[in-house]
Amino acid sequence: MTRAVVFAYHNVGVRCLSVLLAHGIEVALVVTHQDNPLENVWFDSVAELAALHDIPAITPADPNDPEIVAQISKLSPDFLFSFYYRLMIKRPLLELPRGGAYNMHGSLLPKYRGRVPVNWAVLAGERETGATLHRMLEKPDAGAILAQQAIPILPDDSAFEVFNKVTVAAEIALDRVLPQLVAGTAIETPQDLAQGSYFGGRKPEDGRINWHAPARSIHNLVRAVAPPYPGAFSAFHGGTLRVGKSLVEPRRAPRPGGPGLYAEDGNVYADCGDGGVLRLVVLEFGGEALDAAGIVNRFGPDKLLLS
Repeated sequence: MTRAVVFAYHNVGVRCLSVLLAHGIEVALVVTHQDNPLENVWFDSVAELAALHDIPAITPADPNDPEIVAQISKLSPDFLFSFYYRLMIKRPLLELPRGGAYNMHGSLLPKYRGRVPVNWAVLAGERETGATLHRMLEKPDAGAILAQQAIPILPDDSAFEVFNKVTVAAEIALDRVLPQLVAGTAIETPQDLAQGSYFGGRKPEDGRINWHAPARSIHNLVRAVAPPYPGAFSAFHGGTLRVGKSLVEPRRAPRPGGPGLYAEDGNVYADCGDGGVLRLVVLEFGGEALDAAGIVNRFGPDKLLLS
């Protein structure tokens, strides 16, 4: 029986671990993370899936600790897999498995190497992304590609909706190539790293809206950071305005006066820096939902300037 050690977290970790089990892979150990109490944990648990199948699981602070490396070495794995595991896996671990070490990445490599690739792809207005299984090197997301599965990004998809598609894409890609990988017949295609870029992590502050930007760019920001991510926001009348969902209104003309917010015909609109108009579908102000009637009641019918 083929034996693997699996480093995994998040929904992609759950679904890809499920694929290994469905193919009869002996998972000798799962390495995962303890949930961060300060994080919004909206995703499924790899640790719970491992417990369901009586698979030993550990949550080391550093997976590259020599004691962890020695523990995994004693298991003599054929493969090492990383499925949305958040820490870097270094050479001593990567060299242990006889059949190689492989990572599932949430983009169509070599595009969007690095952190939170789905959010970056939505922010950039991409119309396609996907999942890639690739050989792991010490340089992140740089190894040869074994399988990819593309998915569409629709113009109003949130990053959460796209991430759910990418999770399915990861499952499909792994399920398709795993028999060839086990048999030693999988084809590996080197990446041309010049065809993509590396992206870093994102912070809640990165959701701040610049209303002088084009309407489409602001819409993409709203989609990229919409809940369960931290969200898009701006200062507004001494408080914080949060935008959870928006729609571009290409046939609507802006009101005079530059970027601003107003209510009309039961909807809330924002004129943006390029003269484009957004309909703000989900709004919060001061932690409470805000609709068109609320804007008129609290601030009046005139256009409210945004910066």
